[in-house]
Amino acid sequence: MYFAGVESSVTSAPPPFVRLAGHPLRWRLMGELARSDRRVRELVSLLDQPQNLLSYHLRRLRTAGLVGARRSTFDARDAYYHLDLGNCAGALAGAGLALHPGLRLLLAPPAPPGPPCRLLFLCTGNSARSPVAEALARQQAPQAVVASAGTRPKPLHANAVRVLRAYGIDLAGRPPRHLSAFEGQPFDYVITLCDRVREACPELAGPARQVHWSIPDPAAAGGTGQDSYPAFQRMAAELHARIGFLLAAITSASAHASIQEE
Repeated sequence: MYFAGVESSVTSAPPPFVRLAGHPLRWRLMGELARSDRRVRELVSLLDQPQNLLSYHLRRLRTAGLVGARRSTFDARDAYYHLDLGNCAGALAGAGLALHPGLRLLLAPPAPPGPPCRLLFLCTGNSARSPVAEALARQQAPQAVVASAGTRPKPLHANAVRVLRAYGIDLAGRPPRHLSAFEGQPFDYVITLCDRVREACPELAGPARQVHWSIPDPAAAGGTGQDSYPAFQRMAAELHARIGFLLAAITSASAHASIQEE
């Protein structure tokens, strides 16, 4: 006996997400990109697979919208790949519904505050990407210690202040900070948002866990403040989403570690 609408779902071909993510190598690729943006040569080393094979599977994942790529702003001959966690969540929810209408993806209850963690966001100027990330992380994780800095600090961009007001955050008057201000201080995670910082200073994090998000500089296109503001909106939206996923992963890892210790 079948419930109405179920028979046709389960006898049809598996949804694209299942076919794509079910491949062992693609699943490993997605797992690596869930942790940090990577270049192909890094994935070759991490997964111990030939470049042409990984490029083929990355192309499949990009075509499906599960993986994106951006040219490095440090070396335009190279590119960083990233996992689109938002699209993955949507595809996963669609796969559940295709199997059975009762498998609707339910929103998880708000996660309890995780243990205090120390996060450091880095970019070149500490004028847009890293201070916006710092402010958004503070808002989402008030129990965390969050900081940001740059390797070549310059004044805070007016559109960084403006875009954060849409999130209820006032950043006006915040001075830029140089990376040296945090020399010797321990951090759990160091998140580089600038390809130049990540590639020119690969050992910045020390013992901290290093994460890279290849975020374009919203001020790079130039133009008037109004012309560049949409780029700042896109930057803030991406940072807000990525920070939420990172904090969820940190909370989950902490909970798992606590269970293991019991």
